[in-house]
Amino acid sequence: MFSPEGPRLRELAVQALSSVEHGYDLLAPKFDHTPFRTPDRLLRATASALARTAPFDRGLDLCCGTGAGVEVLARLCRESVTAVDFSAGMLTVARERTRPGGPPVGWVRADARALPFGPVFDLVVSFGALGHFLPREVPGLFAQVHSVLRPGGRFALPVVAPPRPGTPAHAVLLGFDTVMRVRNALWRPPFVMYYRALRFGDLVRALEEAGFGVEFQPLPEFGRRPDGSPRVRLVVGVRPRE
Repeated sequence: MFSPEGPRLRELAVQALSSVEHGYDLLAPKFDHTPFRTPDRLLRATASALARTAPFDRGLDLCCGTGAGVEVLARLCRESVTAVDFSAGMLTVARERTRPGGPPVGWVRADARALPFGPVFDLVVSFGALGHFLPREVPGLFAQVHSVLRPGGRFALPVVAPPRPGTPAHAVLLGFDTVMRVRNALWRPPFVMYYRALRFGDLVRALEEAGFGVEFQPLPEFGRRPDGSPRVRLVVGVRPRE
């Protein structure tokens, strides 16, 4: 699962027994060599789908990690890109790896549940971050995103269809979540990272309750499941124009 440049087992164990913030500070230098980084294929597909409604003026990468989403926004935004994360280590790596050119990028250390911005963005993207929020925190998170978007602004989340129960992939994710729940019951501080905590219907409902109109765009690069549903779709919350 990990390249030779990735973290060793001992490093992962230390990270797993830390808080989310400190754990990612520790993992940051080697994060891009782990399977936790958003695949380039998904980033390209998301950028392609969003290009249909581009260009945008100002973009925000929410929970930016090492900056994979910054590259997507740099292709779509004309004026500026802002990246926010609460891990100083991840922000440092993201700043170092960002390629020159494109709109200026600002780096902000902040909690996504209390964003320090007004309604100034036209596009917010987030890749793989929802597992770091408990289901009860998601409505507040989406309300924060709604508050920093201009009327007509978009909040884009690529969502991978969950594996079918009984498949090896389903067993792996279920096992991971079970281990994390046991760890958090026995150890403090908690490390919130779950793959199956938020159901798709609950995600859509939380967007709607935050005031978004919700659109769905299949990402054709990933094909469809046997029942005809897309393997990956882009969920877009649109703040209504006032």
